[in-house]
Amino acid sequence: MSTQDPFVIVGGGLAGAKAAETLRAEGFDGPVVLVAGEPEVPYERPPLSKEYLLGKADRESPRVLSADWYGEHDVELRIGMRATRLDTAGHRLTLAGGEELPYAKLLLATGSSARRIPVPGADLDGVRYLRTFADSDQLLADFSGGGKRVVIVGAGWIGLEVAAAARHHGNDVTIVEPQPTPLHAVLGPEMGRVFARLHRDHGVDLFTDTVVREFRGAGGRVEAVATDQHAGLAADVVVVGVGAAPNVDLAAAAGLEVDNGVVTDDALRTSAPDVFAAGDVASSFHPLYGRQVRVEHWANALNAGPAAARSMLGQPVSYDRVPYFFTDQYDLGMEYSGLGGPGDTVVTRGNPEDGAFIAFWLQDGRVAAGMNVNVWDVTDPIQQLIRARRKVPVAALTDAETPLDRLAA
Repeated sequence: MSTQDPFVIVGGGLAGAKAAETLRAEGFDGPVVLVAGEPEVPYERPPLSKEYLLGKADRESPRVLSADWYGEHDVELRIGMRATRLDTAGHRLTLAGGEELPYAKLLLATGSSARRIPVPGADLDGVRYLRTFADSDQLLADFSGGGKRVVIVGAGWIGLEVAAAARHHGNDVTIVEPQPTPLHAVLGPEMGRVFARLHRDHGVDLFTDTVVREFRGAGGRVEAVATDQHAGLAADVVVVGVGAAPNVDLAAAAGLEVDNGVVTDDALRTSAPDVFAAGDVASSFHPLYGRQVRVEHWANALNAGPAAARSMLGQPVSYDRVPYFFTDQYDLGMEYSGLGGPGDTVVTRGNPEDGAFIAFWLQDGRVAAGMNVNVWDVTDPIQQLIRARRKVPVAALTDAETPLDRLAA
């Protein structure tokens, strides 16, 4: 391995592109190669289920950086190239087709993939998933013009955002969810009911405690969804949103430690020398929580990519960002910070039925997570409360007259 071997980034999403940008911003002038498996200039994923799918943004808006940026900053961008083998002992990355790239440092930012649903008929045309730009292009074509019968399997974040987009375009929408409420595992029953009410108020048929058994069709095209409660829900388009799995195959085959993602320390270093991981694929030790945490959301890719780049450069890094997520559905905008759990006590500041409120998840009287719905400029104090890890009186949390920043001070 010579000193001229490049820093190689595997993954063309937000984490990978921000890592490349940071390497240059920090003054690194050695060779940088970014290997993107999709035939796309690196892009962010949130618009794929939000503005772009709503038809409110053009195709260039999700790009992390302009296509010209890479050449202007001497970053070799390899789009449509898949990495097939990682040799950590030899510091070499093999690409599809057999080309081998030597590396001095390597960042795995391979993201995650949509989980497939193992039911009969899952291979019928018209059964869609949403993970890539191509997926969003297909759904936008499906939804545009309205008048379709859209069945969505799964009332998680992707399923709910896609439902809102499908309704925006004038389609009939049915959601099928096996849990008692939408987002049940993430937000719990109280807040899950907020999103159930939201979608029903916008004309969505929502069936909870319902399990999909089969997709049925004719001529190779889906026509209905059979569940344990329904003989057949009519469907022109089916969108499956049942979670995502980290893309760990490359790392696992190379012998890296893998456990619900590629395991890293708080500096985003993996178990192999000179190999780092960031974004959806990384299960990183989180100093705030004292355990491994894997976060699939946009803010983690946005912030972990630069942190990994600095760590690759030998700078001291301890990545301890409070997990953060946002969603926009119909007239509801929401930000969520922290990590709540199923046994937490949930209290609210404001009435959820009024459409604007803040919810707090409490563990032993301490704020573990906070969600602000149609209430803005409160993320910083909510995250300060989470970081403080001290007990806060419920009466103060729920009192709208008590400034949050005073509680967080």
